[in-house]
Amino acid sequence: MNLKLPTHSFLLFFVFTICFSQRASFAQKIDRMDQNTGNPLLPGWFADPTIKKYNGIYYIYATTDNEMLASGAPTVWYSKDFSNWYNYTMEIPSLESVNLRNFWAPDIIHAKDGKYYLYFGNCQAGCNIYGYVSENPTGPWEKLHEDDTPVIKHGYPTEGFPSLDAQFFTDDDGQIYAHWGTWVHYNKGYAVGQLDNTRMDQMFDPAKIPLDQTPAPFEAPYMMKKGEKYILMYSGGSCHDESYNVRYSFAESPYGPFTEGDNNPVLSTNSDGSVHGPGHHSILEEDGDYYIVYHRHDYPMTRGGMARQVAIDKMIFENDSTIKKVNPGHGKMKDLIKVSDVPDDLAFNTKTTASSHYYLNSLEYDYEYRPEFATDKNNATMWKAENNQYPQYLEVDLGEEKHIERIMTNFEFASYYYQYVIKYSLDGEKWKIFADRSSNRVPGSPMIDDNDIEARYLKLEILGTEKTGLLASVWNFQVFNSKFDIPLQLENRASENSPAPISQRKKLIDINFGNIELNDSKRSIKNSGSLGGFFKVEDNVKLKELKGERFFDFNGGKLVFSEPVPEVLNWNGSFTVATWVKNPKVSNQGEFLASWCNRNKIGLANTYNAMVYNSGPYGAAAHLDGHFDMSFNEVPEANEWHYLVLTFDGVVEKMYVDGKLDNSQVMLLSSAIEDAKIIIGASDIGENFTGQMASFGMYDYALNNHEILKSMNKYRPNELISDK
Repeated sequence: MNLKLPTHSFLLFFVFTICFSQRASFAQKIDRMDQNTGNPLLPGWFADPTIKKYNGIYYIYATTDNEMLASGAPTVWYSKDFSNWYNYTMEIPSLESVNLRNFWAPDIIHAKDGKYYLYFGNCQAGCNIYGYVSENPTGPWEKLHEDDTPVIKHGYPTEGFPSLDAQFFTDDDGQIYAHWGTWVHYNKGYAVGQLDNTRMDQMFDPAKIPLDQTPAPFEAPYMMKKGEKYILMYSGGSCHDESYNVRYSFAESPYGPFTEGDNNPVLSTNSDGSVHGPGHHSILEEDGDYYIVYHRHDYPMTRGGMARQVAIDKMIFENDSTIKKVNPGHGKMKDLIKVSDVPDDLAFNTKTTASSHYYLNSLEYDYEYRPEFATDKNNATMWKAENNQYPQYLEVDLGEEKHIERIMTNFEFASYYYQYVIKYSLDGEKWKIFADRSSNRVPGSPMIDDNDIEARYLKLEILGTEKTGLLASVWNFQVFNSKFDIPLQLENRASENSPAPISQRKKLIDINFGNIELNDSKRSIKNSGSLGGFFKVEDNVKLKELKGERFFDFNGGKLVFSEPVPEVLNWNGSFTVATWVKNPKVSNQGEFLASWCNRNKIGLANTYNAMVYNSGPYGAAAHLDGHFDMSFNEVPEANEWHYLVLTFDGVVEKMYVDGKLDNSQVMLLSSAIEDAKIIIGASDIGENFTGQMASFGMYDYALNNHEILKSMNKYRPNELISDK
């Protein structure tokens, strides 16, 4: 979208690569995936997976997804049996210039010196590949360069080339090669070079691979060797929609020249859309068989395709230079699953109820996040509470009295803590404590709670979470009759963050411009909402009159709130913005009605929220990137009064025009409110509204249809009769 952005190099890169994705398109309503599935492999939002096996333990390093343009914590998943996976947040020193946030497309090498070398992309200080070293595959990690010199710098080997998505390949002679590149259709092809095998911290002999050698590329190169052939696999299409896919070319050398392989693309969206936008992969070779580990989009699909999950399928070679088409699915890789001492899950398919559950009813989807999804052994489904109010509970009836020693809970976000209590009962009426995590500040997935009891009923009571606006939500709630060994004894650090504030269901801002007392000397307007305070009238804002009622004409002016943006609007906090407006001319850009985030603080998509009234691709809601913005389906007619309402309930963003739903999209916001102001009539950097406004309200929750109609009628303006 055509928003003005800070001039940081990483932002310029993303501005350059903006395009507008298609909406998800599914042929049928998917109510529930097959039970006891193997895909998705991990319970959570992760993308760009690299899979390795060290000393009998499988590790998956991945981008932590579904927040701030895939800028979550650097974590690793590990498993010994390929069935039960555990997440750990790694200790990685931050860059000196910025607090480390991007951990994109990681890869790892177990070098000949016995150490582990971790590489990943970061665009906070230029789109570079940085390197770290450790004695263990899970860290703690130390920088390869204390001065933050990248291993692969931006502009290497050609000026302007973003160094991201690097994957490393060790040839038979021990030489290590890297292939990297993203948005390569704009950047003239992938790059290849050699890594210094001794220092492991610098590249040499770089070259570009011509575009015609890797047809229809996008990003994510991956080099492997089959016999005497070098197979360069890569992702094509767009990561934001169903066109994403995996392709390959082959050569006699890691440098090429490459010839396009047969059967391209070898992995793509399947016929029923249940595997949607698969790509950015790595390969696991085990006992002569090959498995492709990749990410795919969620269902219902989050806007922009940034809520992705890791999956695995078998990959078969016809010969050393030909890969058969992969048949993506939901089944387990049974030949990978090892014998384990993990007992049967007593909660599987038992009767499960909850305090509430979320019903997603939008223009695109009709879907329920039902309680039983927490006990179905399916990482594609989860229980989600109706709203972000707490407490919420999930109750499981085991059918009869059972011996219980361990309960494992996969909450929606692995790297943020949840506060909860687990209770047990024999009759469903008298409850005792199994585990008290009411003051918990340690993240993890799964959260493991041990005791030794007899019970029929179990109740998980979720009391709050680390991040504002998260709903109580659980991928898996598993119950076991014995304790068992965990592959690695790793414990996450406790967070220093206090629990997130919870919506009080208040009207934060309440201004009816027809009833205000405007003090021309102070140029301020009192807020009648729960936040109190006042709005300072700035620049060219004129007061006019409507049959005894007043309204403001925003001719390049704005109203700026005196108080800080409340924490309840931080991160994924729910909100409603409602206003009566009239825009004499609806253009295709600008025309910001309200803003309450600071795009300069983080500057990534989904960290910025604003309500807009224009005819362009961010005409209804702006989020700093065209893949995530929301337009009007039917642009409200110019020079007419309209009641515009933008709501977000923690899951779905909706725009209502005159009481009717006009557009909607599934979202997870990561709003950046630090040093921000609530501004009426302009954005945070001055993109102004040039029309008229008769009332303005802002809430810390999402109004429903009935509430929207009620407020619309309460503040409806009369016809304009004169200027004042």
